[in-house]
Amino acid sequence: MMRLLPITAMLAAFLTCAPALGLAEPKQRLIVLSDIEADPDDSQSLVRLLLYANQIDIEGIIATTSTHQKSRIAPASMHAIIDAYGRVQAQLLKHEPGFPKAAALKAVVRSGSQRYGMQGVGEHQDSPGSVAIIKALEKNDTRPLWVSVWGGANTLAQALYRIGKDRTPEQAARLISKLRVYTISDQDDTGIWMRTRFPDLFYIVSPGGYGNGTWTGIHTAEPGFDSTEVSNNWLAAHIQQGHGALGAMYPDVSFGMEGDSPAFMSLIPNGLNAPEHPDWGGWDGRYELYTPALETTNPEGFTGNVPVLQEPRAIWTNAVDSYTPFVYNDYGRNVRAHDKVAKGYRATIWRWRKEFQNDFAARMDWTTKPYKEANHPPVVKLSPGTRLTIRSGEGFMLSAAGSADPDGDHLSYLWFQYPEAGTYREQIKLGYAENHHTVWGQAPVVSKKETAHFIVKVIDKGSPALTRYGRVIVTFMPPAP
Repeated sequence: MMRLLPITAMLAAFLTCAPALGLAEPKQRLIVLSDIEADPDDSQSLVRLLLYANQIDIEGIIATTSTHQKSRIAPASMHAIIDAYGRVQAQLLKHEPGFPKAAALKAVVRSGSQRYGMQGVGEHQDSPGSVAIIKALEKNDTRPLWVSVWGGANTLAQALYRIGKDRTPEQAARLISKLRVYTISDQDDTGIWMRTRFPDLFYIVSPGGYGNGTWTGIHTAEPGFDSTEVSNNWLAAHIQQGHGALGAMYPDVSFGMEGDSPAFMSLIPNGLNAPEHPDWGGWDGRYELYTPALETTNPEGFTGNVPVLQEPRAIWTNAVDSYTPFVYNDYGRNVRAHDKVAKGYRATIWRWRKEFQNDFAARMDWTTKPYKEANHPPVVKLSPGTRLTIRSGEGFMLSAAGSADPDGDHLSYLWFQYPEAGTYREQIKLGYAENHHTVWGQAPVVSKKETAHFIVKVIDKGSPALTRYGRVIVTFMPPAP
């Protein structure tokens, strides 16, 4: 057992912590571009997204083409799914406030270009979708605008073309600085054009063959690990069957389950997600800013015939996590480390998969169950806060003891370091037990400022079990001179 830390060190830790972050974070703004009907997964992702419509400001849902659907768009399918949402919207409001009426969501459905790729970019190629993107950027709103691209990106490319042509360089730079783009691979030839033409554009993508896609971690069954929550039986029982009008709209898997959902899942407020910091990791995966070499992007893999070219500049793209899950123990300490370690870019998503799938299932339950018969997520309270600064060798304490559950469910805890999210990559041991609400640590000796991220999972024992997170960023400073 770790020795007790000196009380003076503990007081210093409390006094140097920063105010808690994220207590009243504004909703993220979102526009979706979707080649819906090219593959059932777009419909699946739209069903999931609508269950979080009270937590994300959905400002546009735009039907587009892609390499898988080059000459048609299908906004009618978007309207059909939103109509089904409308039939459960009043029921959702019994569980959380803020779910918009279906009419408000239908009002932001737009048609993008019906041409494929760069054929739809240039003079006389504007569409209601591209115009809507520009109008959203020009709103008097200081929040960034996320564009989540589930298919081809040419409607966004046309908006950028128009901005570049019709605005002054200063005006264009101001509008582009508000954009945050996450595309599910490149499903037309406009992605590389945008990343070349607009070098300051914030862009998350796994370029190249789909085998290179971090997003595949949402549905990949990892050998040796439990993948129950992405099985067809699980989807039937928890999403599709007996879950009202919206669940009935969730189609069977044809190629891969919800390959598009990672493009918006970082926008869900859960205590872990930090959309402005892709390198911190969240439900959408983890990404680092660099210029990938062409040969590392699976250029000969499946792309739907979209050309794969050398990236011209740094982008937010694949990062690698080493992940050891904790598994349940029948006796003694209730968790233990799995005997296998997973490593790779897909692991940056699937490490959270049981938790975000249970969250999806619980919200689908809300569409049919009264409040008292459904589960609702716990509320995490951190002490001393979300940021802490200490000197080399000093002790520190991390606690989620004040956390609570709205349904009165018992709570479990799991603390761990997320080495890849910080600058200090060595493992820092936490005691007494990682599944206690409070843990202790000791700062390593450092010669320059370093950061380490510590995550706590707070998990209720409702059905399905729901998880919320706390993230504490500890800054280690060299010894005082």
